[in-house]
Amino acid sequence: MNTPNNLIISPSTLRLTQQEKQLFAQLNPWGIILFARNIESPEQVHALLNDIKNTLQRESLVVLIDQEGGRVSRLPKTHWRIPPSPQVFASLFMQSPQRAKRACYINNALIGHELKSLGINVNCAPMLDIPQKDAADIIHERAYGATVQQVIALGEQVIEGLHAASVEPVIKHMPGHGRGRCDSHFELPTVEADIDTLSQIDFAPFRAFNKCSMAMSAHIVYEQIDAQLPASISSTVINDIIRENIGFDGLIMTDDINMQALSGTVAQRATAAIHAGADVVLHCSGKLDEMQMLQDVATPLKGKSLQRASSAQQRACAAMPDIDVNALYHELNQLLSTHA
Repeated sequence: MNTPNNLIISPSTLRLTQQEKQLFAQLNPWGIILFARNIESPEQVHALLNDIKNTLQRESLVVLIDQEGGRVSRLPKTHWRIPPSPQVFASLFMQSPQRAKRACYINNALIGHELKSLGINVNCAPMLDIPQKDAADIIHERAYGATVQQVIALGEQVIEGLHAASVEPVIKHMPGHGRGRCDSHFELPTVEADIDTLSQIDFAPFRAFNKCSMAMSAHIVYEQIDAQLPASISSTVINDIIRENIGFDGLIMTDDINMQALSGTVAQRATAAIHAGADVVLHCSGKLDEMQMLQDVATPLKGKSLQRASSAQQRACAAMPDIDVNALYHELNQLLSTHA
C-alpha cells in the first residue's frame, strides 16, 4: 500500500466529481475533512466516504470533522441533533462541577457515536484555549471556561467521551489562542504576553493532555517567542514550545492554511508549515484550483511524522463499541434540564 502524503483535504460538495477523483488520487492525502457542504443524510455520507476510499484505494480512512457543538456543528438538524455549545457546560460548571463534567462526558460520547456511525473517526475538539478579557468573540463563544483548572476538567471529559465511541480527538489551537484579539480566519492575531505567563496559563491545558495523538496549531504570532512568524509556520514555536515546553509528541496538523491570517500562496503556506515541523497540512476550502497547487507540496509521510500518523490512524479506525444511546440521551437531558 502506498504511504499517504502529508495532507488533509476536503471535497467541494456532497459527491466527488470526476476531476476530484483524479486529483485526490494524485494528492493521496492522509486524511479527509468534512464540512456542512459535504453532509446531507447518513446514506449520502456513507456513499461519499466509500467513493473516497475507492478513489484512494484504502480500506480504512482517517475522516475528520469539527463537531464542537453550538455554532460549530457540521451535522445538519434535518437528521441529527445540534449538540449543546461548550458554553453550556462552562456555565453549568460554575454551579456544579461534577454535574457539568458528567454532562460533558455524555454529550461527547453521543457526538462520538453519531460521528462513528457515519464513518467519521476524528473530531477536531476539544478547543482548549483560555479566553482573556479582550479576546475575540470566536474564542469566548467556544471556550470551556476562563481558568486553567476548568478548561482541563471539561477538556478531559470531551476527550474521554469521544474515546468511549472510538473517535480520536484533536486538541486545539496549540499552543493557545485565548489572547487573540481578532479572528484568524480574517486577520493575523498577535500576542505580547511573556513566555512565563503563557506557560502558566495558555500552554497549561495542552501540557495536561500532551499524550493525545493529535493537535492543531494556531495561526497566531507570539511576539516574545517568534515575532516574525505565526505558530503554524514557526519552527521556534513548534520545536521549542510545542515539542519541548508542552511536551507534545503526537501529530501536529496546521489549522486551515487557507485562513487569511497567513500570507503567500497556498503552496507557500503549506511548504512553510512542513519546513517548520508540522506533520500534516490541513486544507479545508474544497476548491480544486487551490488543491492543485498542493501537488508539489504533497510528499509521503516518513520518520516520526509517519509514526505519529500511523498511531493516530490506528486509534481512530478502531471498531465502535456498544453504547446505550437512549440511556445517555435521557441522562444528559436530565442533567441539562436541572441546570436550565
